[in-house]
Amino acid sequence: MSRLPKWLSDAVFYEIYPQSFQDTNGDGIGDIPGMIARLDYIGSLGCNAIWVNPWYDSPFGDAGYDVRDYKKIAPRYGTNEDAKRFFDEAHRRGMHVLIDLVPGHTSVEHPWFCASMQPERNEYSDRYIWSDSIWESTDLACIRGISQRDGCAAVNFFSNQPALNYGYAKRTRPWMMPPDSPAALATREAIKDVMRFWLDMGADGFRVDMAASLVKADDGWTETIRLWQDFRAFLDREYPHCAMVSEWGVPAKAIEGGFHMDFMLHFGPPAYTSLFRSEHPFFSREGKGDITAFLDTYLSDLASTEGKGLICIPSSNHDMPRLARGRDVRDLKICFAFLLTMSGAPFLYYGDEIGMRYLEDVTSVEGGYDRTGSRSPMQWKTGAGMGFTTGNTPYIPFDRSVGAPTVEEQEQDGDSLLNTVKALLRLRHAHKALRSFGEFVPVYAERNAYPFAYERRAEGERILVVLNPADREAEAPFGCEGEVLFCVGGSVRNGKVPARSACVIRRPI
Repeated sequence: MSRLPKWLSDAVFYEIYPQSFQDTNGDGIGDIPGMIARLDYIGSLGCNAIWVNPWYDSPFGDAGYDVRDYKKIAPRYGTNEDAKRFFDEAHRRGMHVLIDLVPGHTSVEHPWFCASMQPERNEYSDRYIWSDSIWESTDLACIRGISQRDGCAAVNFFSNQPALNYGYAKRTRPWMMPPDSPAALATREAIKDVMRFWLDMGADGFRVDMAASLVKADDGWTETIRLWQDFRAFLDREYPHCAMVSEWGVPAKAIEGGFHMDFMLHFGPPAYTSLFRSEHPFFSREGKGDITAFLDTYLSDLASTEGKGLICIPSSNHDMPRLARGRDVRDLKICFAFLLTMSGAPFLYYGDEIGMRYLEDVTSVEGGYDRTGSRSPMQWKTGAGMGFTTGNTPYIPFDRSVGAPTVEEQEQDGDSLLNTVKALLRLRHAHKALRSFGEFVPVYAERNAYPFAYERRAEGERILVVLNPADREAEAPFGCEGEVLFCVGGSVRNGKVPARSACVIRRPI
């Protein structure tokens, strides 16, 4: 595996959902000129890296994850020249940019699939997974009867997203091809060509959608790991600076495959959901959570990386309810005290830094369904267009509830969530122990108990983080002496941790 890019040692990512971030032409949909206009805001938070959700040309049956043209910016967002300018402007500010790579499927409108549907054999016939007969389903969900080709096309969940063919590890039907078949290898090369295009334009790397799912019927991901090692070898030869983060959720496998980073996710092992989104999350006033549900998995994952990669814990993302759901500002400050002092690279989802709310019961937009409530437009200021658009009709409704948070109001309030996030990120950047590779050492983490305390260490510096989200005082059976660097809800005194509090303490060496 290539060396980790040096900039990841102090990276803090901001996720931009392009259609919801900033609209500059009044059509109610965000665009790239709007993203450029807000780069200084992102920098002011303390974020120095960006993940951009898909901005490719698409019919938007799945919010852009149904790609129609991998090498063309969706006209509603702007042009390829706008994308180049976005890279240039981000780099001018010392930021790095990862864009979403969607290698597992395309839109049914992609030219590859249009050619693959033809009954006559051509170079794209096996670019996708097809059964041999219209009467035989694939092992995945599938679509059939859409052309004169005899067979069913496998899809990755949505029927508008036919699955690209990377082969099958375990083959039980004649139409299942091995991962090293000419057709499966041709698919790899096609995606490498897409990567070259964007890296040459200025991208610093990719977040890879559904990274674990490319080779089908692959128990243990043996062939999928080999596939990504092939991609990593290609990148090491041609683009050694390229940073990669996977939507995998199993860091040991992702990092073995050549990724630099892997997410803790809301699907798979329950560790991440136990923090914020389970029936009784640890970060809740009710105080019924269990930090060991997170920590047991996290420590195992951390050990498995062997220092070769990073585990990323996001505040939320476009696929899950927002962090603010069921929490007030003080709760959120405690959550961010955790998120921004942990090892690995933090990822902030746009709007979480002001506590944007999950909108309940909104009508699905662009394949969002229950995810739509986490994708509403950024709330920059009060008013008809909330600073997002000059029009009155955004593509997803605004949060019009009483007290809906805005950037403008929180910038003027020194005690706001926004300013707390900024303070925590200033602290993170100022102390090497709090950055990506600082050592993580649990100090107090008992089953079904509060608080949670851990140390971050680097170059002789020891920083203690004590978190008590519960609405009751807790005992601190460990030393808390030292300089208080950050505090919410009161500092630890006389062995007592105040209710609903977070404290960051520099301990004497």
